[in-house]
Amino acid sequence: MRIGVLTGGGDCPGLNAVIRAVVRKGEVSFGDVVLGFADGWRGAIEDRVIPLDVERCRGILPRGGTILGTSRTNPFRVEGGEEAVLATIKAEAVDAVIAVGGEDTLGVAHRLAGAGLPVVGVPKTIDNDLSGTEVTFGFHTAVQIATDAIDRLHTTAESHDRVIVCEVMGRHAGWIATYAGIAGGAAEIVVPEEPFDIDVICDSLTRRHHKGRFASIVVVAEGAKPKEGTLVVRSGEVDQFGHERLGGIGSVLAQEIERRTGFESRVTILGHIQRGGTPTAFDRVLATRFGVAAVEAVHDGAFDQMVALQGGEIVRVPLGEAVAPKFIDPALLHDVGELFFS
Repeated sequence: MRIGVLTGGGDCPGLNAVIRAVVRKGEVSFGDVVLGFADGWRGAIEDRVIPLDVERCRGILPRGGTILGTSRTNPFRVEGGEEAVLATIKAEAVDAVIAVGGEDTLGVAHRLAGAGLPVVGVPKTIDNDLSGTEVTFGFHTAVQIATDAIDRLHTTAESHDRVIVCEVMGRHAGWIATYAGIAGGAAEIVVPEEPFDIDVICDSLTRRHHKGRFASIVVVAEGAKPKEGTLVVRSGEVDQFGHERLGGIGSVLAQEIERRTGFESRVTILGHIQRGGTPTAFDRVLATRFGVAAVEAVHDGAFDQMVALQGGEIVRVPLGEAVAPKFIDPALLHDVGELFFS
């Protein structure tokens, strides 16, 4: 078979491990020819193909990013995009496509499957917010990076008696903020699932400092929103999937905390540091398992499906159901907070 593979959306650690596994499984086990589409769905629209084989993929397992490149291109927002993708698949004699991405990339894959594209999905998002799988590769690495950063911020916050706000990724779901905040011993964790009250946060920090703790770490997800009427947060531009470009809530929080409490406050925005660099061992293994399972799904004709982790096993779930969002239960924060956030 001729298998096409693409990586879409934001990059994350583990993408190259998936590509490597797809190539090795396809070439060694089935004698497949694997082609990569450059820059996600954009490459499929423009018929930009990168030949892949075992030799080309040597040494990429521990590398972050993606050797294929990526973009947030939405074929359904490009004039003639859907037709161009299908024309490319025909012109390159591709029998099936493996799409590696999150809600947007896999949502496109599901729509194209309805138009006749034989496609299998692989879940990728450091936000860990896809409901079809227990965990996505890249999430573990992002949490470890954020936790390491919080550990370092504690020492400088204590040295200067400061509040430090650490902004992490998480557009709709606060998985990274919650896990890294708990692991890093944050005083406050602010997530998109629950609009925050700046007065409550400031009161909590004030009580904490009056107990003799003169340094606090506040972890906030980039998509966190204040309760209506409490703070004004600037809106930004949007991408082809209609998502606002986020970043900046940490600065707003730090300014308001200092203004309301008098505690010297600083902000650290981790941003793309969470996306870059070497994946953890867990993410390398999970990404490899996903890549192998995707090729097996292709040969089984299990199209319009996504490979997923459930109960420690790799399974297949319908793409249309897999891309539904998965949120943090705020009860987790409240239950843990009673024990540790003081």
